[in-house]
Amino acid sequence: MTGDTVDRVTAGFTEARRVADALLFEGYVLYPYRASARKNQLRWQFGVLVPPAWQDAGGEHSRQRTDCLLEPRRADRLLVELRFLQVRRRTVERLSPDGESWTEVAELDLPDRVLVPWDEGEEERVELDVPLGRLAGDGHTLRFELPGGVEHEPVHDGADGVVGRLVRRSSPLTGEIRLTTEPLPGPYGALRLTATVRNVSAWTPGPRERDDRESALPHSLIGAHLLLGLPGGRFLSMADPPEWARPAARTCRNEHTWPVLACGEGRDEVMLSSPIILDDHPEVAAESPGPLYDATEIDEILSLRTAALTDREKREARGTDARAAEVIDLVDGLPAEVWERLHGAIRGLREVTGELTGATAVRECTAEDVTGAPLPDGPGIDLTVVPPSAEPPAAGLRLPTGPGLPWWDPAQDAISAPGRGTVTIDGQALGTGSRVVLKPGPRRSDAQDIFLAGRAATVEAVLEDFDGETHIAVTVDGDPGVDVRREQGRFLYFRPDEVDPVPEPARAPARDGEGGV
Repeated sequence: MTGDTVDRVTAGFTEARRVADALLFEGYVLYPYRASARKNQLRWQFGVLVPPAWQDAGGEHSRQRTDCLLEPRRADRLLVELRFLQVRRRTVERLSPDGESWTEVAELDLPDRVLVPWDEGEEERVELDVPLGRLAGDGHTLRFELPGGVEHEPVHDGADGVVGRLVRRSSPLTGEIRLTTEPLPGPYGALRLTATVRNVSAWTPGPRERDDRESALPHSLIGAHLLLGLPGGRFLSMADPPEWARPAARTCRNEHTWPVLACGEGRDEVMLSSPIILDDHPEVAAESPGPLYDATEIDEILSLRTAALTDREKREARGTDARAAEVIDLVDGLPAEVWERLHGAIRGLREVTGELTGATAVRECTAEDVTGAPLPDGPGIDLTVVPPSAEPPAAGLRLPTGPGLPWWDPAQDAISAPGRGTVTIDGQALGTGSRVVLKPGPRRSDAQDIFLAGRAATVEAVLEDFDGETHIAVTVDGDPGVDVRREQGRFLYFRPDEVDPVPEPARAPARDGEGGV
C-alpha cells in the first residue's frame, strides 16, 4: 500500500462526504427551516438505528448490513468510516431579572433570531484501519461508546448582556461495527465483504415510551452510513458487476443500506453504503451554492422560496438551528451570477434533428454564440465554430444567431417574447394582465397544482411551444413571492382548458353626445 493509493482514498472520502452529507442530513430541517413548521415535527426518516429494546415497538431497526465485492490486488488494508448524528435535545431558559435563577420558556425573542426548543444533530465519526488478513473467519469487531451529558451555552442580547441560555442534553450511545470477508470461487482472488453496524445501547423504554419515537431518538444512530476505502485495490459495482462476478453479486444481502461506487467515473477504490439507494458515482451538482438540508434538493426552487420568507420567519429559522441559519445567510447573500447558474445547466448535447453526414451530425454556431464555457462535445456531435462571414456548410443544423445572445436563448425568437401572445377562451381574449380562475386538470404532472384549484391568478404571458401547444403563464394572487417570480421569470403554467376567464367589468353605455362621430 503506497502513499499515493492512500491519498487517493483520503481524497475519495472527502468527495464522498459531500454526497453523504445530503443523506446524513436528509430531512434534517425542511423548508421553511423553522422548528414550528408542521413538516419539521417528524424528522429523520433514513438510516435511523434505534436501541434493540425499541425496534419491535417502533417498527424501525437496530442494525444495517452491507455486502459488497472487492478485488484486493495490491491492497493489504481496509479503511472504514462510520458517520451518523447523535441527538442533542435543546431547551431554552430565560434568566430572571435578579440574575439568580433560570426559567424554561417556549421561546426567547432576540433582535436577530428567535430561539426555540429543538433537537440538534451532532456529527460523529468512528474510523477503522484494519488489515485485510484480520477479516477472514470470525472477522474483526469494534465496539464504540459515546458518553451523554449536559452543556450550557449563554445567550447574549447586545448591551443587556446574558439574557438566557441554551441547555443541550445528550444520552449515551453504544454501537459496534463487525467486518468479515470470505473468498469467492474462481481465479480472480476476489472477496465478499460484510460490514454490519449495530446499535447495542442498553436503554429500554418505559411504559409511556414504547410508542413514543421521540423518546427513542436520543438513544439512536441517526442517518448512519459507511465509507469504505481500499488503497491499491478496487470495489466492484453491485448494480453492474463484471460478468464473472454476477452470480456472487446476486447472493449479496444488503439490509437497510445500499453500497455504490463513490467519486467520479473510473474511480473504484471508495464505496459509499447509503441508507438511500443511489446510482454508482453520485455527485453534487457543481452549480449548487451549498447544502440546503431539504431532502432531495432542488436548489433554485428552495432558494427562491427561502428568499421570499418574511423577516420574522428568517429570524425563527436562524434561531432554530445553526445549519438553518447558514441556509438563510447563504440565500440572502447569493450574487446575481449564482442565481443565473441555478436556473439550469447543459450536461451534454445530442442531435435530435437535421441531416446526418455519415455517422456525424454537424452543428454550426458563430463565434458570438460561444460565450463563457465552450459548448460540450459528445458522441455523434461535431461542434464547429465558423466566422460570421463564412459560408455555411450545405448539410447540418443551423443554430439561430443573434448579437450577444447564446443560440439556446428563447429571446432569439421574437415570436416567443413574453406578453405578445393571446388566447381566446369562452369568447374572451386573454393576454398579459388578464384575470383567470385556475382549475388544474387530472393530467397535470405536478400533483401540487391541485392545491391551486379555485385560486384567482393573473396572466403574465401566453406562449406557444415547438409542438404548437399553448401555455398560459400565471402568478397566483396573494403569493408573497410574486415580485421574485416576475423578476426571475419563474411562473406557473397551465393549458387553456385549465383556466376560466374572469369576465371583464362591463362598461357603462355612452350617453347622447358622447363617443362616436
